[in-house]
Amino acid sequence: MRNLSVTTFIHILFSVAISILIATFMLFLSWDKDRHKIEEYKRYQLISITFLSKLQLNPGKEALDALYKDLRVKAISKKKTIEIKKQIESEGNTVFTGGSALGQVRVFEIEDEHYIYVQRMKHNLLLQDDRPEKYYFEIAIALGIFLIGVLIVLYLAVLRKLYPLKRLHKQIQRFAQGDMKTRITYLYDDEIGKIAKSFDDAIVHINNLSKSKNLFMRNLMHELKTPITKGRIVVEMIEDEARKKILIRAFERMNELISELAEIERVTTQSFEPNFEYVMLDEVLRRSQELLMVSKESITIDVKNIALATDVKLLSLAIKNLLDNGIKYSKNKHVEVRSVGDGLEISSQGEKLQHPLSYYIEPFSQEEKRSSGFGLGLYIVHSILEKLGCGLDYKYVDGNNIFIIKAGDACRFS
Repeated sequence: MRNLSVTTFIHILFSVAISILIATFMLFLSWDKDRHKIEEYKRYQLISITFLSKLQLNPGKEALDALYKDLRVKAISKKKTIEIKKQIESEGNTVFTGGSALGQVRVFEIEDEHYIYVQRMKHNLLLQDDRPEKYYFEIAIALGIFLIGVLIVLYLAVLRKLYPLKRLHKQIQRFAQGDMKTRITYLYDDEIGKIAKSFDDAIVHINNLSKSKNLFMRNLMHELKTPITKGRIVVEMIEDEARKKILIRAFERMNELISELAEIERVTTQSFEPNFEYVMLDEVLRRSQELLMVSKESITIDVKNIALATDVKLLSLAIKNLLDNGIKYSKNKHVEVRSVGDGLEISSQGEKLQHPLSYYIEPFSQEEKRSSGFGLGLYIVHSILEKLGCGLDYKYVDGNNIFIIKAGDACRFS
């Protein structure tokens, strides 16, 4: 029941309520039918006993009229009696038969009318049952239909009241999928309307924050690029090679940081979509090495050269960051790339990571004793692989740190 949607729960609730009402209504009709038969039997049994005992006394017309009135029956004219007897013979249905040594009483039904035939020596009376109808059955049907109608109206009213919630859910889904221009509409100031207004205010606030963040990042990168470029030009004029090398490396690291920040901004944007194309795995690895700018001796590659449907630039960047980490923090400055099952492993010798992988895929996280790097490498790798439909895993085996790019729908290496 906990996982049922509100709409499904309401469907079930009203279906059960209507079913119970219909079942109760049917039971009542069955009970009313049986009760009516019992009452009818008792009535005709009383008429049978009363008529036969009274007729034994040979009552006069006034006495018979009084008896008719007490038992709520009426006499039928001789002419109509002949017609009714013919009808009884052709289509009459016997509903009661009773009597004693004094005579016999039979009750026939013709077109919802009951006729009582009394036989007692010289008395052969045909009477019509004049008891007023009780409308229990009609009232029960009317009440049942009314209650079912009320439940259906309530059911439709509740569904209509919940309809804005479905629309709200769709609008929130569009926003979650990256449609930043989505606005939450609301018509009424009820609970759902207040929730919609709160979400709409949150969307406006998030959009404002996103715009501010993007503006800040662009201004920051633009302002940093100019002094870095000027500084790099000035460094080339320094004659002291040792100092020159240190400064050049510092400016290169600044450029790397700016590039990584720009890539983070691009990849982590909700509206960003990878540009999938077919490419060979060798080509992806070649581009990764070009981005890394290290000697080929630092990397050993043992993979199956297969075709991939992926974003070449993004996957190359992700592998480049894993290779860079492997070389940077390995003991022998060497890294291995190999195909294993339906994934790709990047392995290097080194100390085991002190924290779970989930710690390192957060931005600006790194080991306390490591002074190099900004803690963005694995964050960028994880963000890229998520966009490509792949996964990232880690294990430590025989002194080797092994990062695994796990296969996904658009990411297979075997």
